[in-house]
Amino acid sequence: MNLTRSTRRDFSVRLAAMLPVVGMAETAFGVPVPQADREGISHTSESIHQEVVFKASRKRVYEALTEEKRFSQVTDFIMKGASTETSREVGGAFSIFGGVILGRHIELVPNERVVQAWREKDWTPGVFSIVRFELDEQGAETKLVFDHTGFPQGAAVHLAPGWWSHYWEPLQKYLG
Repeated sequence: MNLTRSTRRDFSVRLAAMLPVVGMAETAFGVPVPQADREGISHTSESIHQEVVFKASRKRVYEALTEEKRFSQVTDFIMKGASTETSREVGGAFSIFGGVILGRHIELVPNERVVQAWREKDWTPGVFSIVRFELDEQGAETKLVFDHTGFPQGAAVHLAPGWWSHYWEPLQKYLG
């Protein structure tokens, strides 16, 4: 009789292979397993929620996010001279960071909220996510509550830090 001894690695590989069968959401190795019920509704998704406080009024923060000239000044802190084109109308298009980010304004509530259909230029054509900037004035400061949903699976790992480095930090500098 040939008795072989299983190693921890063998056990881990077998367990990882069985996890999808027993309905686990992800394997031990981080490989996503599609989860959808019989109606096709996915029960797995990523989202980003960030909050940041600026030493500025809601009006100044809103203008920095929505006015072409002001947002261009914000982006100059990290991408000097990158083109910025943005409409100030609901349904209007925007192209920022030299065309790397594209989208349309879905909702614009002056000094309160901005909601955009937002995409990176390299995403599959027609794929847009939703970003929401909610502005809450707190005395002389403004708390920005940010939510980003609907982006391609796995994109959160580079999108989340990108919001800090390409939006919040330059906005802090711009708003001084």
